[in-house]
Amino acid sequence: MRRAKAVPVLWKRCAGLLCCWAAAAAGAAPASSPPQLFTAPAAGSYALQSIQPAPNGRVLDSAGGAADFARFSKGRVTLLSFIYTYCSDPLGCPLAYAVMHDLRQRLLAKPALARRVRFVSLSFDPVNDTPEAMRRYAGRLADVGNTLQWHFLTTQSVQHLKPLVDGLGQSVQVQLDSRGRPGRLFSHMLKVFLLDARGEVREIYSTAFLQPDVMFNDIETLLMEQDRAGRKRLAAARRWQTKQ
Repeated sequence: MRRAKAVPVLWKRCAGLLCCWAAAAAGAAPASSPPQLFTAPAAGSYALQSIQPAPNGRVLDSAGGAADFARFSKGRVTLLSFIYTYCSDPLGCPLAYAVMHDLRQRLLAKPALARRVRFVSLSFDPVNDTPEAMRRYAGRLADVGNTLQWHFLTTQSVQHLKPLVDGLGQSVQVQLDSRGRPGRLFSHMLKVFLLDARGEVREIYSTAFLQPDVMFNDIETLLMEQDRAGRKRLAAARRWQTKQ
């Protein structure tokens, strides 16, 4: 059974989250994460159902290199958010950044876990959020030597981005520039996606459930599930060898 959701919590720290956005733009740590007023279920005490496979498409990393999105959605447990580098909605990108930064610190305290997890921030606005802009926004968070890899991605155009957004069920509108050309995708609905190592979406967090304790336990739950599956495969391989 999929674990039951906790009671939504209303946050009243908009001013503090605005500061998080300013810190994000500078590559600094946010001031704080939203408060949590309930106890998250223990990792491994529940199962997360498979919701849908992550879509594929072409993306650009912060160095400008093109790659299949599958490179960033498979192989590790992945936390994915959509962002604008210039977003100032306190319950939008700054909130997601604050929570992901909190999770990053928790994971780095357990390096063995951190090495099995990646974060991905993908821009809604390929026109303004160029690879260079994403690189400036990321700062040291995107260093390749970091224990926990955090990738800041964009796309070549709205046409390249929209299949990824549509495939994840992220409702958006296309905004046109002054010449009537597609400029960016716009969304008022914050969603953060948790993917397993096979690239399957296992949880979708809206604003009310973007809680670090819950998300950390969900990540651990997927890693525990992955370890169990690995042990089963190893046991099956050994049984097959003994029969030969």
